[in-house]
Amino acid sequence: MGKKFYKLPELPYEYKDLEPYISKEQLTIHHSKHHQAYVDGANAVLKKFDESREKGEDFDIKSTYKELSFHVSGFLLHKFFWENMGPADKCGGEPSGIIKEYIEKDFKNFERFKKEFSQAAISTEGSGWAVLTLCRRTDRIFIEQIEKHNVNVIPKFPVIMVLDVWEHAYYLDYKNVRPDYVQAFWNLINWDEVNNRVQKWLNSPL
Repeated sequence: MGKKFYKLPELPYEYKDLEPYISKEQLTIHHSKHHQAYVDGANAVLKKFDESREKGEDFDIKSTYKELSFHVSGFLLHKFFWENMGPADKCGGEPSGIIKEYIEKDFKNFERFKKEFSQAAISTEGSGWAVLTLCRRTDRIFIEQIEKHNVNVIPKFPVIMVLDVWEHAYYLDYKNVRPDYVQAFWNLINWDEVNNRVQKWLNSPL
């Protein structure tokens, strides 16, 4: 069985397609440079594993596994991020389907949900993410603030929507004004993809 490595996923749209909310230049750099860096970082750790084990050499377990967690989490969260966005003429607006039902059950209404998610994104300390997850044991949707890529993660809570609030995600378009970027995100959410994720996890065994 051959060894496999991570590859940069293609976007489900063109670099220009999220304008005017995310510019072609911003998206190009974010995807081709920053996301690629996490792919490269994860693969470097995998190669370290292979080479060290082949030669019978030791490596720093604590720092290496921490590095792997950082890069693989960055790879996955970016993949989710690209997929839960789309062109504004097809996406954004208020949700429908099962995610609407969850929002109304757990947050009372969309405006309350939008306010809480936006505040979570704006107030995330340093570099990180606002993430919507599903707790299947309580049948609730939760909002998380993930610092970096891998701090404050709740194990086994599947990701159903993410917003990247690292400065590299918005600095060219919004400078240091994170709230404007967060507001723009609501015009790009692919609610169909969010619904697909919810259904996928509801149909999977606990």
